[in-house]
Amino acid sequence: MIPVLDWTDHGRDPARFATGLGRACRDTGFFLLNGHGVEDDLIAAVFDQTDAFFAQPVEAKAKLDIRVGGANRGWVAFGSENLDDTSTGQTDQKEAFNIGFDLATDDPRIAAGEAFRAANVWPDLPGFRATMLAYYDALHQLGMALHHPIARDLGLEGDHFDGALDQPLAVLRLLHYPANPDAAGIGAGAHTDYGSLTLLMTDGEAGLQVKPRGADWTDVPHVPGAFVVNIGDCLMRWTNDIYISTPHRVLPPRRRRRSIAFFLDPNPDAVITALPGTGAALYPPITGADYLRSRLEATYTATAAP
Repeated sequence: MIPVLDWTDHGRDPARFATGLGRACRDTGFFLLNGHGVEDDLIAAVFDQTDAFFAQPVEAKAKLDIRVGGANRGWVAFGSENLDDTSTGQTDQKEAFNIGFDLATDDPRIAAGEAFRAANVWPDLPGFRATMLAYYDALHQLGMALHHPIARDLGLEGDHFDGALDQPLAVLRLLHYPANPDAAGIGAGAHTDYGSLTLLMTDGEAGLQVKPRGADWTDVPHVPGAFVVNIGDCLMRWTNDIYISTPHRVLPPRRRRRSIAFFLDPNPDAVITALPGTGAALYPPITGADYLRSRLEATYTATAAP
């Protein structure tokens, strides 16, 4: 049900790859991506640094709380999110750490108050910052490259999205789901992602499920080394609902689970409106920043003080 694509096929036959990718984006909104070129050593280093961060005492992580620094950067405390906005009284049983597009503290975009622009916050862990920025850059480039066959599938020039994704509101999110032998509650509530594309690397621990249209919840298979890639609501809106953003959730794992998600949201000033050739617009135009803001407001609960 969830197709496996090989990025190296894009180099051999771009048109055929674009057709396969487009089919996945229309049918399930999810696919697995092999042959992506992101080095195994870099991925392993990211997981090692993730473990080091979450192993710190709560007091150390709390200094980097997302509500202290703002701009969607920093530590998200255990139980402070509710991704399923249809549920009440249930919070996600996970913690996270968000890293955004890296800017110096004196960057003029920060001084100008540009939406979601801020300097990242970093733990005092050797190698953490360098490792995460190297991975962020690698995933940013891969995510932009994947938009080339997307554009071709939609009848556009391959570089159509480049100018809307080169300074993105993308977030690299480290996720930790503690072991839950009783399988109580939910790891991450049912939701759709906000942005254009999500590229997810997991540690192989089961729990991720998707709910395609007209079907029940289905486990996402683990293919070692492959990214789980899915369409976000922003790209669904951009394509005038030609592509679909599919609900997914994470069940509480019996053993601890770690995953690394890269959410590629567009530039803050990119105008999200129906792409050429997709018919009469189903939604009014909106900027990338305004769309992201509208989605984040419903996510965070008032629990878990900084």
